Amino acid sequence: MTLEAQSPRLDGAAPPPNALPGLTSRVPPNVAPDDPFEPLSVGAMVDRVAAMAVEKATHPWAFVVRSLVGGVMVAFGALLALMVSTGVKTPGVASLLMGLAFGMSFVLILVSGMSLITADMAAGFLAVLNRTMRVRSYAFLVIVGLIGNVAGALVFVTVCGAAGGPYLGPLAERAAAVGAQKAGQPFWTALLLAVVCTWFLQTSMCMFFKARSDVARMTFAFYGPFAFVIGGTQHVIANVGFLGLPLLLNLFHPAAPRGAIGWGLGEHGLLTNLCITTVGNLIGGTLFVALPFWVIAQLQRRRI
Repeated sequence: MTLEAQSPRLDGAAPPPNALPGLTSRVPPNVAPDDPFEPLSVGAMVDRVAAMAVEKATHPWAFVVRSLVGGVMVAFGALLALMVSTGVKTPGVASLLMGLAFGMSFVLILVSGMSLITADMAAGFLAVLNRTMRVRSYAFLVIVGLIGNVAGALVFVTVCGAAGGPYLGPLAERAAAVGAQKAGQPFWTALLLAVVCTWFLQTSMCMFFKARSDVARMTFAFYGPFAFVIGGTQHVIANVGFLGLPLLLNLFHPAAPRGAIGWGLGEHGLLTNLCITTVGNLIGGTLFVALPFWVIAQLQRRRI
């Protein structure tokens, strides 16, 4: 499938003025036909991503549901990442396996039309720069999207925590270790790794909307989370899964390890980590992805 298709010719449409009856012209057209696999221009991609954000903001209740489901998909990816890396002793191999398992979460979100707050941070900012969205609508998109994603992810890990079973034992130990490592990073480390995360992730989102073929789009969507998980970065909604799962396993099954993680705003707290990573993700998605692409689009348009 392709994003664009030429409009069909209506039956009985008049031939071109210079066409001779009964003859087929062998002269190539003056304008080369549109290549269905040629990526869209940066300007077209910017407009398309901005339009997606505007569409979400104009349907607030649908956006709430899309955010809830998007959070579930991210938490599902976090669970799979922990499962495939459990028992793997080599850090590089464990990270590779985590990235491969987690990568499909963003593909599911983009292809199904669900919402992820970090994607909306970049897309909405492009709409603000394009002057198709007001700042207050952008604030709504970020705040409601964040709450919806966090709630959806918490619902999923709560179900998994209550289930126990295969999520206890070695996987619970792995989850506690990963959660403690993410929650235990110093402020500036966590903040900058969150910036890098959305630098990876939202560049891949822009490439998703720049590509025309389904295979290319899904490849770009897969690469973003694959890269940020392998790179050990910080993603606000993924961390709900990575930190929330050991906390909830310990809540329902006290024997399950939870490491040094807590729920609140204290040291190694889940809320503390979410606040830091939200700011870092916002900086990465807006200043390092949306703004450069928008500037490139404006500079290209001025030369036309």
